[in-house]
Amino acid sequence: MKCRRCKKEAEVELRSHNAAFCRDCFLLFFYNQLNKAIKQFRMFTKKQRILLAVSGGKDSMSLWLALVELGYDVTALFVDLGISGFSELARKKVVAFSERFNAPLRVVDLKEEGIPIPEVVKKLKRPACAVCGRIKRYYFNMEGLRGGFDVLATGHNLDDETSRLFSNVLHWKMEYLEDQAPVLPDEDGLLRKVKPFFRLTEFEIAAYAFFKGIDYLTSGCPFSKGATFSSYKRHLNRIEYESPATKIDFYQGFLKNLRPLLKKKAKEELHHCRVCGYPTFGDVCFVCRLKGFE
Repeated sequence: MKCRRCKKEAEVELRSHNAAFCRDCFLLFFYNQLNKAIKQFRMFTKKQRILLAVSGGKDSMSLWLALVELGYDVTALFVDLGISGFSELARKKVVAFSERFNAPLRVVDLKEEGIPIPEVVKKLKRPACAVCGRIKRYYFNMEGLRGGFDVLATGHNLDDETSRLFSNVLHWKMEYLEDQAPVLPDEDGLLRKVKPFFRLTEFEIAAYAFFKGIDYLTSGCPFSKGATFSSYKRHLNRIEYESPATKIDFYQGFLKNLRPLLKKKAKEELHHCRVCGYPTFGDVCFVCRLKGFE
């Protein structure tokens, strides 16, 4: 199999693009897809400060390196969840990456904050992923505002976005469909959020990480076992295998044809937490309540 661009021996086949690439040409393709996403939705410029949420996994670590290599002003934020065994390893990977590439890093330790995920889940008896997501979103936003950043970036990829879209359409969760997009604008007390990897699949990102020698966390969070999204991803992968490019067509079709028709409904007015200032529907936000403030 020959590289579509230079005709050398190909190393990566991308059926969704009806193409194969050698290593160097694949990296050009990868950066082109990333740049296309950033420019298409005007996510950020090289004059703006980007806070990147990193977990230690291949997606966020790959986005970290790609943005550094493309010359963006990016600082990573790692939230240590306090999950024994898992969090220590993830933190080690992130710190090593920061030191290797001399890339700025901030760390929030939930044990030091008094709300490690295992203890919170045990106390609330709610689904771990939902609780963890709320806490992480809080710290991503608050650290971004405190640090004077212009935008918050995450490593969500095409597989993440299509499985989420599939779930929201399957269950007709209109309020979630209204908020699904590569860019969510800033609101009062909420930082602008972007997903630069929305055009790239997990496979393509894994290939980039391999070619770049990124040492990332391969084990999943022990609390994520049995998550519904994993099942949806498997189903969509089977469809993609039989009909390449289904995922990108599905997501781009949603952005072009359906999302413009979705009109945001009037929501309950947000207030600001009297303890920390975070936007909330009540007097005290979720995280501050966990910390004992009422």
